[in-house]
Amino acid sequence: MEIGEKLRRLRLSRGLTQEELATRADVTRSFISQLETNKTSPSIETLEKILRALGSDLKHFFADYQEEKVVFKKEERIPIYDEPEGVHSEILISDVETKKIDPLFVVLDPEAQTDEEGYHEGAEFGFVIEGRVELWLDGVKHKLEKGDCFYYRADKKHMLRNPDKKRRAVILWIGID
Repeated sequence: MEIGEKLRRLRLSRGLTQEELATRADVTRSFISQLETNKTSPSIETLEKILRALGSDLKHFFADYQEEKVVFKKEERIPIYDEPEGVHSEILISDVETKKIDPLFVVLDPEAQTDEEGYHEGAEFGFVIEGRVELWLDGVKHKLEKGDCFYYRADKKHMLRNPDKKRRAVILWIGID
């Protein structure tokens, strides 16, 4: 991706017009336009001013300049080995440390349950793909079945349990920073 296109996308993601960015960075609107269409190149000093106005810096702007990975194949999933008996989880995408989500594919054998997680930052979302589950939030039970989903702020103790004695439960569970 060209620098101009990347600057344009960053500006738009911040909800700024070219005029607003120009004012914040102390440059002209036409200069921003020329940058975004790759008709001119900024000095390092000017690029730093523009990036500061966008809430970024040179390091972060160029850090992800490599091609973004979009597709994550089933065989690339990362198994989680330290789960309780009857719980089988896989991390669905690589490099979750740099992303704002942590998606898991969780299979709960009959009557299995996850460990109780304590309070932490962020939120959690889940979708029941198969079976039934009980979502426990600070000791309160919520019943879900296939097709149901949940969302909560993670400032509560939480765990999932499969109450079924014969069938497994399958959940897409996403931690959100």
